[in-house]
Amino acid sequence: MTLQKNAGAVRRFAKLARFGIWLQNLPNKLVPAPFRLIQIGSAFWQSRALYVAARLDIAGALADGEVSPETLAERVAVDADALYRLLRMLAAMGVFEEVSPRRFRNNQLSSCLCPDHPHSVRAMVLMHNSPEMSRPWFEQLEKGVRSGGVPFELTHGQAFYTYMDGHPEFDKLFAQAMDSVEVLTGDSFVTDFDWSRFERIIDVGGSKGAKSLAILKRHPHLKALVADREQIIQGAEQFWKDQGEGVALQRMSFAACDLLQYVPKAQSGKDIYLLSAVLHGFDDATCIAALSNVASAAGRDATIAVMEILMPDSRTDIATAAFDMQMFVNTRGRERTLDEWRRLFDQSGLVLQEVVDLRSFGKILVLRAAQSTGRGES
Repeated sequence: MTLQKNAGAVRRFAKLARFGIWLQNLPNKLVPAPFRLIQIGSAFWQSRALYVAARLDIAGALADGEVSPETLAERVAVDADALYRLLRMLAAMGVFEEVSPRRFRNNQLSSCLCPDHPHSVRAMVLMHNSPEMSRPWFEQLEKGVRSGGVPFELTHGQAFYTYMDGHPEFDKLFAQAMDSVEVLTGDSFVTDFDWSRFERIIDVGGSKGAKSLAILKRHPHLKALVADREQIIQGAEQFWKDQGEGVALQRMSFAACDLLQYVPKAQSGKDIYLLSAVLHGFDDATCIAALSNVASAAGRDATIAVMEILMPDSRTDIATAAFDMQMFVNTRGRERTLDEWRRLFDQSGLVLQEVVDLRSFGKILVLRAAQSTGRGES
């Protein structure tokens, strides 16, 4: 029996997504080629301007008001003329609004840079544009492409996750960014997958457990065990208490976990493992080791849900291709096609039973131990 829900809505979303991709490609058809290449080649100007606005917390300083650059400059302790020029560029990009000459306010886009906005992506902007993440793109991308090496490792001399272990501030920023992923993906992982069949989620690599908490709120019978690195889950429960989470949090527990060494064992066939955007950061051999550990912990009866982007076999869209390049620059991982995932599952003692579509750019791959069932088809 399928775990897919809202199939009609998911199909409509897929059609709208294809239309959105078509719209994204319109500038390539309408803008003269030389000018379009210059637009693409200088796009980092925009990302850096956005990064500085996020660093200064300009959106938070504006709040619901409408002020001059001079007043705003006093609030954030910067030069007024330089701030005006930055705001003018960002407003031209659609971030912030110049409501009258030299008077600015937040708009729909800039509001999402406010730290306390429910759809805030400030941490994600800060993380992607941090020196740790941006230097590999600027300094070592060409060498990485020529040699096949990882630009992050060429820049910092360490693997991505090893670097985070030794740099707690960056580790904290990365965790905050990962906690805001739901803002980008929406709640389709909750609504388009039938979690009601299960009794407990084992959320492996789930950071502070934002996804599990969202699922628990919709399913009062469910419990969740969130398992991640010690430094990530330490204080997670208090974090959610400070956010005002109550009833659902009582059904959530936390455990330290190293996916390559130890995974909490399933207690029954009503357990489901969730690995959301974890495996794409690993090379094939590490993926197989991690999946094999999960397969062993799951036993014959528990289900495994892997939520990842599925790369098309050809003609991918810019967002998916960009995610894959981010994996190339920072890790030894990659976004994978369905056939590539199948090969990894086969080598890990797992069977792909179903691909559940979501109203998002990800999908949920439903797995079981190979010995528990015959070869599944999706």
